[in-house]
Amino acid sequence: MSLREQLCDYGRRAVELGLVIGTSGNLSVRQGDLVAVTPSGAALDRLTPEMCPIVDVEGYLVEGELQPSSETPMHLAVYETTGTQAVVHTHSVFGTVVATTMAELPPVHYNALLLGGVVKVAEYATYGTPELAANVRAALAGKQAALMANHGGVTIGATLEQAFEATRLLEWLCEVYVRGLGVGKPAILTEEQLAAVVERSLNPPSFPRR
Repeated sequence: MSLREQLCDYGRRAVELGLVIGTSGNLSVRQGDLVAVTPSGAALDRLTPEMCPIVDVEGYLVEGELQPSSETPMHLAVYETTGTQAVVHTHSVFGTVVATTMAELPPVHYNALLLGGVVKVAEYATYGTPELAANVRAALAGKQAALMANHGGVTIGATLEQAFEATRLLEWLCEVYVRGLGVGKPAILTEEQLAAVVERSLNPPSFPRR
């Protein structure tokens, strides 16, 4: 599957799962010095491969008739800093709720470790600006995910599939936390508890055979 076909596939999935609405959200995937990105102003569930522009890592349009997403500078900044190969940005409901109310998403479940633990909320800046790109880059340091204040979420991965699954996990963790607040005060896992999970994953139990 080509890079552009991947964008169409995961764009449709993002809409089907309610992670974006209308023309919000954008995805990109990198190969070498080229980045395929979703176009500006297009609904992600209506994309065709030829609609997806390709830019180089400096932001110059290399191929395509449509303009790249307005968030392309943020994607390129993330690629430059992290060395990742795919970026997914969504406006999911629970992620945006947390992004509008908190400075970070605490680890309410040990699967938060898959995203790097505590998920930071990048300071607010107007979309598509160098300021937002810098804020997201800082919030992503050492992480697989970040939230963007009053905006949404962004995840990264070695493949578009990994970045997309990180987005699904981020939304699930945000939903667990928000729904938990409706019941009581969610318990937050301590550093010791998280370290024990890491230790367990590195040394799984061995079951004897009969």
